[in-house]
This record gives sequence, structure tokens and C-alpha cells, in this order.
Amino acid sequence: MVLMEAPLLVKRPSVVAEEDAAAPRSYAEARQAFVREAERLWVIAAPITFNILCLYGVNSATQLFAGRLGNLQLSAAAVGLSVVSNFSFGFLLGMGSALETLCGQAYGAGQLGALGVYMQRSWIILAVSAVLLSPLYVFATPILRALGQDDAIAGAAGDFTLRILPQMFSLALTFPTQKFLQAQSKVMVLAWISLAALAAHVAMLYLFVSRLGWGLAGAAAAYDVTSWGIAVAQVVYVVRWCGDGGGWDGLSWKAFEGLWAFAKLSLASAVMLCLEVWYMMVLVVLTGHLDDAEIAVGSVSICMNLNGWEAMLFIGLNAAISVRVSNELGSGRPRAAKHAVASVIAQSLLIGLLAMALILSYRNSFAALFTGDRAMQAAVGKVAYLLAVTMVLNSVQPVISGVAIGGGWQALVAYINLGCYYAFGLPLGFCLGYLLRLGPQGIWAGMLCGTALQTAVLLAVIWNTDWEDEAAQANERISAWAGESKQLVQGDAGAGDDGDLKEALRV
Repeated sequence: MVLMEAPLLVKRPSVVAEEDAAAPRSYAEARQAFVREAERLWVIAAPITFNILCLYGVNSATQLFAGRLGNLQLSAAAVGLSVVSNFSFGFLLGMGSALETLCGQAYGAGQLGALGVYMQRSWIILAVSAVLLSPLYVFATPILRALGQDDAIAGAAGDFTLRILPQMFSLALTFPTQKFLQAQSKVMVLAWISLAALAAHVAMLYLFVSRLGWGLAGAAAAYDVTSWGIAVAQVVYVVRWCGDGGGWDGLSWKAFEGLWAFAKLSLASAVMLCLEVWYMMVLVVLTGHLDDAEIAVGSVSICMNLNGWEAMLFIGLNAAISVRVSNELGSGRPRAAKHAVASVIAQSLLIGLLAMALILSYRNSFAALFTGDRAMQAAVGKVAYLLAVTMVLNSVQPVISGVAIGGGWQALVAYINLGCYYAFGLPLGFCLGYLLRLGPQGIWAGMLCGTALQTAVLLAVIWNTDWEDEAAQANERISAWAGESKQLVQGDAGAGDDGDLKEALRV
């Protein structure tokens, strides 16, 4: 690979007038436009969802083989993967989400040469973030003990967590490369790589754990090798098959420019995502302090497990609508971006309503899939209606977050999440669950109100969005990040690069 400057392509002219002329004028045309948009969304969403399922399978297979070694090893792997690793995974995924905004809009604008530079900047930012997160792995044992974990489990989990530290650093390559490919809708390769990785991971687990007898250390080694295999495979694909106009023009010194501004956008993305992920995790933590905590935690956990499977589907739609919105805004097609948003919200709401109907229809029996305990099944039945409402809200909320990422609204959504979730929903859930003694139903209902408020606020933001203005701001963002001064766009000779980036980011 040769160090070189990424060439800047000229942004193609806005096609807003052409788009307005092609707007649907009848119900039949509107229906055809909706179907076309649905096809575009699912062509992106389906491979991403499959990719996520395969990665989830890697975690599950690791815990499955650890469980064959004994209960202590199973608990150690579960704590290491579900607590420490998930924390860093969510934070780094959020940091990498900034690339969805920048790469998606640059791709829509035709500035393909900038994509590789953005990806390299994200590699640097995420690598530094991984270094800063490393103490969580190194000191996992005392941290877990301080949180009240059993000494034996904390010790075993700390040893396992330290062994999977290399996996976290692989994410610094994996996530930016993933976003780089998603921005160009090159998502099938991600699905094939993850499928091959899952198959190889199971084979390595069998070899290291079952045949060679390496125990939990073998499971950690397989996890590290698989994660780095995914990262290297994605990078090789980018370098080998994304040159010559595919977004990769080699290593560039431009990757080291504007790192602080890039880090701020990345941090806003991470905060936005983590505030969403941690919110529902708090529900399980709060129920653990209720009377009859075993039943309370078990019933909520079963419901969250089902909600998690639905969430995987909407993570795919989240990525798909982020790509569609960022591409269309970068192309100067605000009407197309608005139409994509309306289409994905309608589809997501329909899926959520179907999921709600299924949960309500089988509210007294679906718990039997997870437990044979009658008391636990009855407890699940009591909170099933809350799960049904959650299914609907959680069908719309993730795709709205995808719209926010595509439009570059991460900082705004982070503030909205903080207010709706943690200043309103969490205190309300605590009051209903503990002060009014409504138990897990009260905690869940209060936190559900926070989710409903957040969804309503974001829908209002989208409803009142001036999409033409968003397309213009995307143009400014692309120009600023591409290293062009504002005088090339607006004739403002007095503005510097730092001012341009700050205004373009709005964070």
C-alpha cells in the first residue's frame, strides 16, 4: 500500500428539481414508489441482519462450549462477554457510527476518494478508544468484586476477560471497515465473512476446548482468532476490491488531520447509542432489588430475551435507513430522503404491531419455551402486555436513531435520550416500582413511558425537519470534512477549517 493523498471529487449538482418533477402524482405511483423504497431498504437490511445473527452465534457458541466445562466456567464466560465485552462493544460501535454519517453523505455526493480517509481516521480514533478501555479488562476481577460478584466467578471471569482483550482491539478495524462498506451498500460481503467466521469459530472451539483440552483459555483463544479473522478479511476485501473508484485510494496522511473534530462526532455517536443500550439493561438491574428477586429478574429477562431477537432485525433496518438517508442527503435529494424515512417507519410499525399481536395471543404460554416453572410462567404472563407495547415502541425507535445517524443529529439525540430516559423514565419507573410497590410491572411501565416520550419527541423532530436544509448542511459537512474551505462553497474567505468543521458537525 502506498501513502497518498485521497483525491477530492467534485460534488455533483443537486437534483432536487428533477426529483420534484418525478414525484408520485397518483395512488398507484405512490404505491410503486413505496415498494421500490422497501426493496432498497431490505437489500441492505437483510444481509446486515444476517451478519448480526452470525456474530451473536459466535458469542453463543463460546458460552455453549464454556458451559460444557462446568458452571463456574459458564458463569465466567457469560460475565466476561455480557458485561465487560458488551460494554466496550457498544461504546466502540457507537464511536464507529460517526462514519455512517460522513461516509454515507460523501458517497451520495460522489466524493468516493474521501471514504477511505474517513475510515482511516476512524481506525485511529477507535484504536485510541480501545487503549483507554483496556483497564476494564486488566482490572476486571477487582471491578466485578466491587460490584458484588461472587469471588470465584469474579476471579474466573477476570482471567477470561483479560484473555479476550485482543478481541476488543480487532473492533477498531472491524467497525470502521463495516461502515465504509455499508455506506456503499456493499453488505453481502459482510454476511459471507460472518458466516465463514461462525463456522471457523465452532471448529476452533471444538479443537481447542474439546480435543486439545485448553479449557476456558481455549475458548478465549478461539474468540480472539475469529474476531481478528473478521477484521482482516474485511480490510483485505477493501484493499483488494474497493480500489479504482471504490472508495479506497491507499493510506493517506489526511487521516491524521481533523482528528479532534472527528473524535467529537464519534463521541456524540457513542453517547447516543450507549444511552439507548444501557437504559433497558437498568431495568434488569432494578428488578434484582425487589422482593422475590429471582422471579422478578427471571420474568423480565425472558421478556428481554424475546425483545432482543426482535431488536436484531431492527438493527439491520437502523443501518439500512442510515445508509439511505445519508446517501440521499449527500446526493442533494431531500425528497427521496424524506420518502425513505416515511417508508421505513411505516414498515417498522407494521412489524411491531404484528409482534405485539403474537405476544398478546400467546402471553400465557410463550414462557414455556424458557422455563418449566409454573410460578415463573405466571409472572411472565403478568408482564407480557408490557412486552407487547415495548415491541411496538422498539420497532420505531431504532429506525429513528438510524435516521438521526444518517442526518448527523447524534448530539441532539444524545440530549433527548438523556432527558427522556434518565431524567424522566428511570425516576418514574423507580417511583412506580418501589414507592408505589407495583414491582417489576411498575418499573417497566415507568421506563416504557420514557421510551414513549423519546419516540414521540424524535417523531416530532422528523416531522418538522426541513429536508432541503438538511441536504444543504450535508453539503457543508462534506465540504468541511473534505478539507475545502467555505469560500469554495459560499464565498466566505474569512472562515478557517476549524470553524467549518464545528459548524458542519453542530456538536
